[in-house]
Amino acid sequence: MDLKIRTISDDDLRDWIVAVTTGFLGPPAASDKEVEFLRATYDPERTWAAYDGDRCVATLRSFAQELTVVGGAVLPSDAVSAVTVSPTHRRRGLLSRMMANDLRAAKERGDAVSTLIAAEYPIYGRFGYGPATWTSRWRIDAARSGLDPRHAAPECGGRIDFVTAEEVRTFGPGLHDRFRVQVAGAVSRSSQWWQRATGAVQVFTDSSADVHHAAYRSPSGGIEGLVSYRHDMRWEAKQPETTARVERLIATSPAAERALWQFLCSIDWVQHVDTGLRAPDDPLPHFLGNTRAAVIQEQSDYLWLRPLDVPRLLESRTYPVAGTLVLEVEDRAGLAGGRFLLDATPDGATCTPTTRTAELTLDVGDLAALSLGDAAATRLSALGRIREERTGALATADTLLHTARRPWCPDIF
Repeated sequence: MDLKIRTISDDDLRDWIVAVTTGFLGPPAASDKEVEFLRATYDPERTWAAYDGDRCVATLRSFAQELTVVGGAVLPSDAVSAVTVSPTHRRRGLLSRMMANDLRAAKERGDAVSTLIAAEYPIYGRFGYGPATWTSRWRIDAARSGLDPRHAAPECGGRIDFVTAEEVRTFGPGLHDRFRVQVAGAVSRSSQWWQRATGAVQVFTDSSADVHHAAYRSPSGGIEGLVSYRHDMRWEAKQPETTARVERLIATSPAAERALWQFLCSIDWVQHVDTGLRAPDDPLPHFLGNTRAAVIQEQSDYLWLRPLDVPRLLESRTYPVAGTLVLEVEDRAGLAGGRFLLDATPDGATCTPTTRTAELTLDVGDLAALSLGDAAATRLSALGRIREERTGALATADTLLHTARRPWCPDIF
C-alpha cells in the first residue's frame, strides 16, 4: 500500500496523538483534554505524519525556538519533537522523508539551525545533526555534604522563600530570559511551557501536585534563582531515607545557585538530592564542603544541533582572539555545505563563501559539535571525523571555537 507523508489538520489530531504515545511506548489513547491542548499549540504546517491508508504510522513536529550561542546572542531555531515511527512500519524511509520536508521548510523560513533531543544516539547523524551539548546528573549524600543543616540561610545576605505556582508563572519567564542569555545551548520557553511546568495545564503524563517551588532573593530583593523539586518519601527502621528530586534549577548568579543547592541539602528528613540534568561541568560539587558527596549518576549527549546557515551560525557567536579559518563543510542534504572563510575577532566575525584552499574539512554534524564551544577539533580529528588540510588549522580551530565553560541545555522538548 502507498505510504503518504503530509501535514495534519485538526481532524487528524486524535490519531496523531495516539501514534505519538504508541511510539513512545505509552497507552494508545488520546483524551479530549490532550486533543484540545494540541489544537491550541500546534502549527499545522509544521506537524507531519505518515499514513498507511487511514492509519497514522509515523509522526514529527517542529516549532519556533531561540537558541543561545557563545556570547549571549540568540538564533532562530527549528525545534524538532514528537518523532516516532510505528514498529510495524520501520525501515521504509518514513523518518527520512519527514525530516527532509521539515528541514527544507526550516531553511526556506530562515532558521539558522535545527535542534532536537535525541532519544537514541545513532538516529540523527545521518540528517546532519551533531551533539552540541552534554549533560550530567549527580546524587548528593546530604549527610556527607559538609554542610551544616543548622546554618541553612544563605551566607551572602540573600534569602530563600517558598513561592506558589502562580508566582512562578509571574516571575519565571523573566528570570529564565535573564538566565538563558548567560548560557550557550539554552533555549527559549513558551507560555505553554510555563503553563504545564506549573500545573496550570496538565496533559499527557504531567503531574505537579507534589512539586515545591523555592526562589532565591538577593540582598536587594531581586529574584536570582528558582528551584522546583519533589520529595521521594521513604523511611527504613524509623529512619528517614528521603530523596529530594530536582525538576529544574536555574540561577543568574553563583550566589543564588550555591544558596539553592545548600537549601536542598538542609531540608529535614532529606538524605539525598537527585540533581536532575545539569551542565557537564556544573560547579555544584564545589558548592559543598565535601565534593565527594556528589556522585555522577548519568552523563550523556543532550541537545543535538543541525546547521542550516553556516555564516549566520558562526557570525552570531563571539571569539576570544583574532584568527582566520577556511572550512570545507560537507552536507549530504545540500542545505548548508560549502567552503567558508571565518574571519574572527573579539569585536565580531564574518563568515563568507570563498574559493581559498580549505584548511579543515568536516561534516556539517561535526561543525554542529564545534559551534557552541563544547567539542575540541583536535579530538574530533583524532577520531577521524575532521581532516586537517593545513598544519596548525586544528589548533586555530580550538583557539577560536572551544570555550572555557561547556554549553548546556536545561530543557527537554
